[in-house]
Amino acid sequence: MQVRNRIAARFFHALAFVALSVSLAAPAAHGAEKKRAVAAKKPAVSATEKRPVAKSSDKQARKTAEVSRGKSARVAVTLSKGKTTTTRLAARSAKAPLRAVAFTPPPQSFGKIAGLHEVQDPLSLQSSVALVIDQDTQEVLLSKNEGAVLPIASLTKLMTGLLVSESRLDMNESITITQDDVDTEKFSRSRLSVGTTLTRGELMHLALMSSENRAAHALGRTYPGGLEAFVARMNAKARQIGMRSTHYVEPTGLSSGNQSSARDLAQLVSVAHNDALLRELTTSPGYEVEVGSRTLQFNNTNRLVKSPLWDIGLQKTGFINEAGRCLVMQAQVSGRKLIMVFLDSAGKFSRLADAERVRTWVEQRSHPAGHMLARTEHGNS
Repeated sequence: MQVRNRIAARFFHALAFVALSVSLAAPAAHGAEKKRAVAAKKPAVSATEKRPVAKSSDKQARKTAEVSRGKSARVAVTLSKGKTTTTRLAARSAKAPLRAVAFTPPPQSFGKIAGLHEVQDPLSLQSSVALVIDQDTQEVLLSKNEGAVLPIASLTKLMTGLLVSESRLDMNESITITQDDVDTEKFSRSRLSVGTTLTRGELMHLALMSSENRAAHALGRTYPGGLEAFVARMNAKARQIGMRSTHYVEPTGLSSGNQSSARDLAQLVSVAHNDALLRELTTSPGYEVEVGSRTLQFNNTNRLVKSPLWDIGLQKTGFINEAGRCLVMQAQVSGRKLIMVFLDSAGKFSRLADAERVRTWVEQRSHPAGHMLARTEHGNS
């Protein structure tokens, strides 16, 4: 009897478990059936629709592959404030490798081509041409290739200024810089843009002090008869004052066709020094001009005019590759009025260094005992 009761109890327990399992499985089956029905109603994804975004590593790999094949890719750039922007990365095509750009050295000066730098002098000057003359006695203190005819660069402007000064033209007349004044030979830069209007006096100041090319060209262009008449007058004036080896083709010095010798230039300096306006403008340390709403500061191209060691009455610098660095000056040294000419100097500051060598040399010749004492005191300090 007890055995029969235990069997009956186990039967009812099993029956209850089966009933419970069926009741739990029915909702899950219903949910799965519902999902299948919804999926069946959803349309298939078109081939033209956007695909899921790939992982960042996959995208970077594709971009790297595209760049290596010569394509371009957009890359994300994070800005300083956390924002992100995109930029296109241009790839270098394998068919167009980078090519080295050949360096073209500037052309040699005429003096160097002629071998004038090989000529020695007592002061070991860096200029291939040099001449130092006592202005009063015409005594030649130093001479080196003084007869060589070379391009003179912006030393040309000294003749330009002399003619404008002697012409007695109105220095207050307004002159406008035009396209004709733009350098198309050396393509030199200028702070005087086309359309700038200054007085003739202001242009003279800039041409002689700062060696402003457009200013000098405008002075020649507005001369009575025009530029051609001005150049003809330059050559006539050169012959008049004894510059027999000199020839001018334009008023700025940008052309290597403007040529002269140290001997001729010394004569020009002597004549120009008699003009008070040229003495003032060439030795002016700096000058300001009003250009529209701006004030432009120009400075002298010769820093020696600011030196307390020098008493310069007139000066002019010049440079183009064909001429090298050039300098002419009238200065008082040890009580003597000297005219100095340096042409075709090799370095940027060597023409000024040559002038310093000459000044020291002249002072030593004039006061040898004083210089010996100075050297002795310096050695004992």
